[in-house]
Amino acid sequence: MSAIKPTTVEVETSLRLVAPDASTLPVRAGLRYDPADPYAVHILFHADSAGGESVSWSFARELLITGLDEPAGIGDVRVWPWTTPGGDFVALALSSPDGNALFEVPRSVLVRFLRRTYVVVPRGHEADQLDLDATVNRLLAGR
Repeated sequence: MSAIKPTTVEVETSLRLVAPDASTLPVRAGLRYDPADPYAVHILFHADSAGGESVSWSFARELLITGLDEPAGIGDVRVWPWTTPGGDFVALALSSPDGNALFEVPRSVLVRFLRRTYVVVPRGHEADQLDLDATVNRLLAGR
């Protein structure tokens, strides 16, 4: 009898890109959690134009959970609570050599997404999903 593998959690949503003048633009994005990569979450920013390329960012799941209530992260990815007259959001600041972007993510969307990821892989049990023996064997086979 084989073990049932946990399923991937995927949520499509709309974020808001915050422009320098504080105006916002909607951006379609997908949140993804794969139990095979248990410590990470992925955000795929969808291109609006037919020929445009989607952009993917990956970072620690723990960063999102911490960023719901307090500033978290350093460097390329930072997250913090963000309240506007329009409601409760989470600020997601991304930085790369190509530039910087600040997004407003609905807090309720992140909370639901994270709850679903913790059903698949409970917090603190990420290492249970890793097959370290298989990984070491793959690394040694390449020698």
